[in-house]
Amino acid sequence: MLTSNQIMKINHIVQIGRVLLDEHDRYSYSFDASFGTYLPDAVVQTKHVVELAQLVKFANQEGIPIYPRGQSTSLSGGPLPVQGGIVIDLSVMNDILDIDEEDLVAVVSPGVLTAAIHKAAEEKGLMYPPDPSSSHVSTIGGNMAENSGGPRGLKYGVTKDYVIGLEVITPEGEIIQTGGRTVKNVTGYDLTKLIVGSEGTLGIITKAILRLIPKPPATATLMAIFSNLVDAGRAISNILSSGILPSKMELMDQASIIAVENYQPMGLPKDAEAIILLELDGHPLALQDEIIQAEQLCYVVGASQVKIPKNEMEKEEIWRARKLVSPAIVRIKPTKISEDATVPRSKIPEMCERLQEIKRRYQVHLVLFGHAGDGNLHPNIICDKSDAEEMERVEKAVAEIFTAAVELGGTLSGEHGIGNMKATFMEMELGTVGLDMMKRIKKAWDPNNIMNPGKIFPEPGQKLELK
Repeated sequence: MLTSNQIMKINHIVQIGRVLLDEHDRYSYSFDASFGTYLPDAVVQTKHVVELAQLVKFANQEGIPIYPRGQSTSLSGGPLPVQGGIVIDLSVMNDILDIDEEDLVAVVSPGVLTAAIHKAAEEKGLMYPPDPSSSHVSTIGGNMAENSGGPRGLKYGVTKDYVIGLEVITPEGEIIQTGGRTVKNVTGYDLTKLIVGSEGTLGIITKAILRLIPKPPATATLMAIFSNLVDAGRAISNILSSGILPSKMELMDQASIIAVENYQPMGLPKDAEAIILLELDGHPLALQDEIIQAEQLCYVVGASQVKIPKNEMEKEEIWRARKLVSPAIVRIKPTKISEDATVPRSKIPEMCERLQEIKRRYQVHLVLFGHAGDGNLHPNIICDKSDAEEMERVEKAVAEIFTAAVELGGTLSGEHGIGNMKATFMEMELGTVGLDMMKRIKKAWDPNNIMNPGKIFPEPGQKLELK
């Protein structure tokens, strides 16, 4: 707990912003979209960077944990104040959103919603490619912390591929600049790439420069229906190895299809084991040939039907089905564990088989969907956290999902991050030495371990805990 002297000092530092100390205010910052509730000792909201740097400097001197937070849409426990301390609400830093058409960059504050960046760029005929499904509610600061992706990651990459400059408050309260407005920059270590994806453990991002690209002139969409989930996985591999590079390639299994149809009937085939949703973008003439080629490749591996929408309304209807999966499946049971184990593209069919085995072995309600084109699958387990026996089976199933991904040459997380939920599995993927190297970097940047402690690195004896 903070002492009365520490609270007095914090109130003295934070003059332009405000300090929240009432218990009901602090409870609003005790959870995110994952599991667990952790009450912070204080919450600070300020738009003033120098003021925030002074606060961090004081926290470092006093050994007070600091937890940067955006809109708390994290699915891995990224902003949870697991050791108390101070939550910094960066969602209030939303004043800057400047689009520079000449340099093809956007300069943004961390609290700006990602969807607002998409809209501002598109108004100038440009595009900011990373498009996490939470973009309408998530902040760009949170996206940078977790290195978020989205459906377009297959062709365009993830957040770190578009962040070229940062303003950052270090754990010792210094304000530094990394990178800049140039696409090429090889001066020294790439600190920008190090900070993006570090989940708030190395500093607080207070401004970012994002690379933009021209918006493609046209898109084409396809929906392929399969009676076998593994065949759908093979279709994904075949299309990608053919030379076609879709901008999006999404997978929905039978459970997610049924859930969407029960939630909002759209005419999806409930008897199908899987559907693939594919989007191409580029020159209109090139798309005409590529969409026909993709259709033929789907039929070769056993698609029962392929639908190509004739107009924009039909395209939007197809993609709306994918967006409805998450709200649809939570109607089945109240608790949703959303994972994002990622495997090499060639291993997608085998990962689909492993997931079906895990589903049968532990008798869990596993729903599979995700960005299958880049191997970033989202196996979701729908359950009831008040059922202790069920949650024990769920914990074992989740552990096996991570193990399967790593054994197939994949990773624990493609875009959700590690947070505190996956920390215990880090050594399995990185090895003892690899994990130790990351710990050394953290120690060098944050010697007093005040910046988002309890994340990424497992505590002794820590286990996955969903109950």
